[in-house]
Amino acid sequence: MLCSALLGIVFAVFAFLQTASAHESRPAYMQVTEVAPKRYEIVWRTPVRSGMRLPVVLRLPDSARNVTEPTLRELQDSLVERRLIKLDNGLTGTRIEIVGLQATITDALVRVQLLDGTYSTTLVRPSKPWIEIAASRSSLEVASAYLMHGIEHILLGYDHLLFVLALILIVRRGRVLLITVTAFTVAHSITLSLATLEVVHVPGPPVEATIALSILLLACEIIRSERGEASLTAQWPWLVAFSFGLLHGFGFAGALTEIGLPQGDIPLALFAFNVGVEVGQLLFIAAVLGALRLAKWIKVPVVVERHARLATTYAIGIMAAYWFMERLAGFAA
Repeated sequence: MLCSALLGIVFAVFAFLQTASAHESRPAYMQVTEVAPKRYEIVWRTPVRSGMRLPVVLRLPDSARNVTEPTLRELQDSLVERRLIKLDNGLTGTRIEIVGLQATITDALVRVQLLDGTYSTTLVRPSKPWIEIAASRSSLEVASAYLMHGIEHILLGYDHLLFVLALILIVRRGRVLLITVTAFTVAHSITLSLATLEVVHVPGPPVEATIALSILLLACEIIRSERGEASLTAQWPWLVAFSFGLLHGFGFAGALTEIGLPQGDIPLALFAFNVGVEVGQLLFIAAVLGALRLAKWIKVPVVVERHARLATTYAIGIMAAYWFMERLAGFAA
């Protein structure tokens, strides 16, 4: 039996990250929409935690003039500022700064949509708290941006990662694990593409609730396997991974839909995002397998190993059950 003593540590890190950074790392968001020649609607949303607004300020180009004064709307988790501006020389070549972002751990997502229907999405980081609006982006820039979007989404998608962790726990052989993860990858790539291209549409809230349920069911399968009971997942892990992977793909598609795809580069952006998801997933699997190998190297006692595996499985199940009830309540409301 592969040793899983360190899996409890891995899960604890995820739980801590979710509670400690779920709000702090929620990105700020700016939507710039060209509504008429040289006129742009600006929507600026900043996260709010415990009644405190993220200490960042939007600084528009000096040439920008307000057509309408800013209006502020308070939501439960954010403040939304909306205004209409005019830029005599247009938006291309201008710089928009997010003052104060460098002092936070938060990114800002900026989406620009022009009258001709083209749009772009850029992630602004604290290390470079501004965006320069270019006339167009090269294919390499598009691919690089969406590759990073994919990696970041999977590494911050704790539910998807817990599902992969559960697969690692139930599959003991390396070759079978490779086939199982490949089946999961193929499945969510299919539904991600179909949903993003609007070939298939599935409402987001039911999907998110069902994803949590899939993790809970997988945790139950691990317990059954540990007890020596017959388990469909233990016998046909690739089939279960493929089936649930179709569901998880819709979850990935929801995130990609929020970001948007650049007109003219849709296939490239979709491919790069998918590759990014897979890169992030492989990084996670490598980290878990590395922890397992380390635990085996230090020769953790078998009894400790078994208890650690069970504790991790129960923790996964509890977290999944909580997510399921939370998302089901939100869906019902």
